[in-house]
Amino acid sequence: MSDAALPTAAEVRAAAEAVKEALDRHLAAVERRTGDEDPDVYAAFNELAAAAEEYDELLYDRYDEVTPFEIPTPEDGVPYTGPAEPAAFSVFIRRDYAVAEPPRLIAQAERVAAHDRDAELVHDGGTAGALGVLFGEYEPDEIASRYKEFGLEEGDSTLWIAASEEMAEPGEWLNSPFGHTDPEDVMHRFDVSSVFDEETDEFGEDTDVDADEHTDEEEPARPGLTPA
Repeated sequence: MSDAALPTAAEVRAAAEAVKEALDRHLAAVERRTGDEDPDVYAAFNELAAAAEEYDELLYDRYDEVTPFEIPTPEDGVPYTGPAEPAAFSVFIRRDYAVAEPPRLIAQAERVAAHDRDAELVHDGGTAGALGVLFGEYEPDEIASRYKEFGLEEGDSTLWIAASEEMAEPGEWLNSPFGHTDPEDVMHRFDVSSVFDEETDEFGEDTDVDADEHTDEEEPARPGLTPA
C-alpha cells in the first residue's frame, strides 16, 4: 500500500476508541440481558466484532501490527432459530477443486464419451466440456473420492443442513436454488479444510489429523471474540 493510501494515526486512534465504546455497550447489554438469546446482546456483539475488525485492519495498514482478536464469520455468529422438529430440510454442498492436470481430466472425459453416445464432449474438447461429461456420468461423491484420477486437486468443502417449513413444490426453486437460504435456518454445518490438516499436540509437535473429522462444531476453541 502506498503512503498516500495509508490510514492516518488519527483514524487508527478513532477506531481504537470505537472498540472501547463497543466493549462498554456489549458489557452493559450482557449485564441487563433477559435470556440466552437476548437480541440486545446479539446486536452489541456484532457491533463489537465490526469495530474490532475495523481497528485490526487500520492498525495493520498503518503500523504493520495485529491484535489478538479473532473475529468470527457471520456464519459462526448466527444462532439457529428454526424449529426443533423441522418438517423438511435442505442440504447445501460446496466442494472446491483445482484442475491440476488438464490432460488427465480431458482424457477421462474422452473415455466416457467414447462409450456413451449421450456424453458429448463440447467446448472444443477443453476442460469445461470435460467437466460436463464427467459430472454427467459420475455422482459428485464418486468424483470426490476419486478426484486424483480425474486430474483434480481438492480445496475446501462445506455441507449445510437447513430447516424449512415444508417441502418445496417441484420446480419451485430451480431458477435460484441457493438464493433463499437464511443463516438462522442452518441447523448443522460441516466444514473440511486444509487448515485442519495439522494441529499442534500438547507437547507442541505437529500431528496430522484427518480433515474429515473436523466440523464447525468440532473445531477446538481458540482465543478471540465469541458470543456471550
